[in-house]
Amino acid sequence: MILEGIVTTLNADRSPNLSPMGPRVDESMSQFVLRPFRTARTYQNLQRTGQGVLHVTDDVELLARAAVDRLEKFPEMIPAESVDGWILSDACRWYAFRVSSLDNREERSTIVCTVVQRGTIRDFFGFNRAKHAVVEAAILATRLAFLPHDEVIEQYGRLSIMVQKTAGPQERRAFSFLEEHVGKYIASQRSPQDPALPQSR
Repeated sequence: MILEGIVTTLNADRSPNLSPMGPRVDESMSQFVLRPFRTARTYQNLQRTGQGVLHVTDDVELLARAAVDRLEKFPEMIPAESVDGWILSDACRWYAFRVSSLDNREERSTIVCTVVQRGTIRDFFGFNRAKHAVVEAAILATRLAFLPHDEVIEQYGRLSIMVQKTAGPQERRAFSFLEEHVGKYIASQRSPQDPALPQSR
């Protein structure tokens, strides 16, 4: 199965890089598979360092901003012990890992990672439709360059209904941020015939 999370790695200048990723996992979480594009900074960092930290979090606002590389500031982090990297202080769970194998023969690499240490910081909030809607909206926002824009607008309209019905303040902020980001991107690319992106309330 695919688990949505956030991976931290180290850039060449040793600054942290945060990237939402959906690794293929099993219930044991002893190993998982990442499939970043070879152009992605996470791929470049893992090819160079061979280590990082995967986080499970319910902070969808952080996930949304990291997905489109628009973090206002880095979240609080603590140094990992078993790898050279950083742990998000407010994550629910974390998994420090080392790269076991890396296959870069295709545009999307296949990176097998072995968990070397794990920890729990706080309870997961629980199931919430608005949180799931923000995750889906964030994924769509990373695919604007190759998805039809009318399809993205239609899906945002459906997702906004879940946000309107079930969101708390964090989810509303995250979804509004993504709507604004997507709206600006589409407006910069659109022709007069394209539909406008509806805004949630």
